[in-house]
Amino acid sequence: MSRWRRHPATLLVGLLVLALFAMPSASVSATGAPAADTSRSRAVPLSELTVVSEQVASGLQRPIAITGLPDGRMLIAEKNGTVRAYHPDTGLAAEPVLDLTARIDTSDNERGLLGITPAPNFARTGMLYVAYTSLPAGALTLARLPIGAPERLQVLLTQEHAEYGNHNGGQVAFGRDGYLYWSTGDGGHANDPFKAGQDLGTLLGKIVRIDVNRACGAKPYCVPSTNPFVRTPGARPEIWLYGLRNPWKFSVDPVDNSLWIGDVGQGLVEEINHIRPWQGGANLGWSCKEGTPVFDAGQCRPGVRYVDPIFEYEHFLTESCSVIGGVVYRGSRTPAARGTYIASDYCAPRVFAVRPARGGGYETAVIGDFPTQPTAIGADVHGELYVLSDYPGWLSRVRFELVPPVTGG
Repeated sequence: MSRWRRHPATLLVGLLVLALFAMPSASVSATGAPAADTSRSRAVPLSELTVVSEQVASGLQRPIAITGLPDGRMLIAEKNGTVRAYHPDTGLAAEPVLDLTARIDTSDNERGLLGITPAPNFARTGMLYVAYTSLPAGALTLARLPIGAPERLQVLLTQEHAEYGNHNGGQVAFGRDGYLYWSTGDGGHANDPFKAGQDLGTLLGKIVRIDVNRACGAKPYCVPSTNPFVRTPGARPEIWLYGLRNPWKFSVDPVDNSLWIGDVGQGLVEEINHIRPWQGGANLGWSCKEGTPVFDAGQCRPGVRYVDPIFEYEHFLTESCSVIGGVVYRGSRTPAARGTYIASDYCAPRVFAVRPARGGGYETAVIGDFPTQPTAIGADVHGELYVLSDYPGWLSRVRFELVPPVTGG
């Protein structure tokens, strides 16, 4: 989540973003057709929504990731390697349900246990998938294990990451296609030191997609034949998307299997990308581009198509620092909000709402504020939302409220 270089276009982009914030239902450019949403007829303009949060638990130690279980519990990963369970009827359990501290490298602010998600068949198998930086040198690690049985952990995939402690990515999520998605950062420090974003020969700066239901040869997983680079010489076949800086929070919309990605910027903008299932192989630009502006012309290649973010905001003038990618609301408590993507920022916790517009493009708005230092936004088994707060160690329940539209006098 580190900040580095200021970009000469900062002031111009900042003014544009501030103008966007002044228009609660602004439209920005599209990268594809609007997502399918059966509740569209009941949706209201984003300007008529606001977000309210209620603290329901405290005492967490640097909570970093959250996921829902079929039995109604929420699992909360703490950066040191422990996993806590919360249930709305019984509260936060006193003892961890899982302890991986003996495996976790926490030597840097951004290292640790970073991601957790249940297998689609969790109710039968109790299997969890986790992402973390492993001892002794901080390698990015994807593994699985039954809940409560750390001795049965199986490492699936690793990527060396020893030189710098930041930019580790770490989100894990299953798609509607049954495949497991995992995000990785570009290797850390600043300015993409290994030029990893545009390099298909490394897993750094990517989102990978693998089939964990089968084993292929010596690998405990298979590469889907529909992955975009399986026949590209020199490319890692696990890669699904590339050109990312530090996509440490992304989510999969269960309705259409599209990915919503919060990619942390460097000195100019934070960005949100929306990638549809048919866009496998998309190049999101880093480090040729940071958001829509060109960052390093030396990394740009003629004839290459870069997919721009659907929403970006300048972090300096708005006192922001690191985008916290969230989820698409698919709950039933507020039908008018269904299909709305919610995100925030670690330093300035405004709630960004983004939604595909009827006529193409996207409508966006700032619809409230989260508690301080949000680190993760997740949904329970019913699609209702929760948000974590870092150093306060809070868990808060999130709900939407309708705001009466403003009418002329």
